Amino acid sequence: MGDRQSYPAANAAKLNVYVQGQGLPILALHGHPGSGRSLSVFTNHLSKRYQTFAPDLRGYGKSRFKGNFAMQDHLNDLEDLIDRFQIDKCLVLGWSLGGILAMELALRLPQRITGLILVATAARPRGNHPPIAWQDNVYTGVAGILNYIKPSWQWNIETFAKRSLFRHLIQQHTPTAYSYIAKDAVPAYLQTSPAASRALYTAIQSGYNRLTDLWQIECPSLVLAGAQDRHITVEASLETARHLKNCQWQSYPNTAHLFPWEIPEQVLRDIDHWLEEHSQEMW
Repeated sequence: MGDRQSYPAANAAKLNVYVQGQGLPILALHGHPGSGRSLSVFTNHLSKRYQTFAPDLRGYGKSRFKGNFAMQDHLNDLEDLIDRFQIDKCLVLGWSLGGILAMELALRLPQRITGLILVATAARPRGNHPPIAWQDNVYTGVAGILNYIKPSWQWNIETFAKRSLFRHLIQQHTPTAYSYIAKDAVPAYLQTSPAASRALYTAIQSGYNRLTDLWQIECPSLVLAGAQDRHITVEASLETARHLKNCQWQSYPNTAHLFPWEIPEQVLRDIDHWLEEHSQEMW
């Protein structure tokens, strides 16, 4: 922290942010749909040794916003947040869309972003999701509602969830994974605005690709991926890792896009080890 003066970035929205812990700052960025609360698997653990900042991005969670906006607006909001909390330097952890924003912040603020943890994400995101049938949506709706009412109910998992779109988001249908889905995913999904969805899909349809710019990122980075991820493929994540100069890479077998909820202990252990190795470089 320092004495940096805080001036609102152009057209910045004041984001709702969850702050936990004390110590060196980590900015945690959620995916789509998501919210700052949906990063609890990371922030509850990391805040024991660091200070974590987990905002609801514009149009998500409690960061309500009227009208349409573009992906670039998220970066203005995040730069304003960093200034507002007088954060001179921070590590950024980003999951899915949050990882894309983390890389964009590192390109935009190279002196202030000193490390990246990139989870289920890519600088040239590609998926291999199969076509969605009407039955998928029905099973997903029923499974989601029942799991929200009675988290990790095994009958619901076997009867509806394994036939729903959850089968493409997770590979290990464990009580832990479904507990996170009930507690962190469903509320975030219900609070995600149509404008936030439009901003993301517009960026994807434009052929978003930042691979050729990644050489500019000098800070240490850790790229983590689920081997059966259909939303952002493991190949896309590996491609990103290969374009980053100072990067460590890890792929987890038998996991998908929500792998931090499938194998939280292993993921957090790997993050802890990486932080120990690189802490002197980043702060």
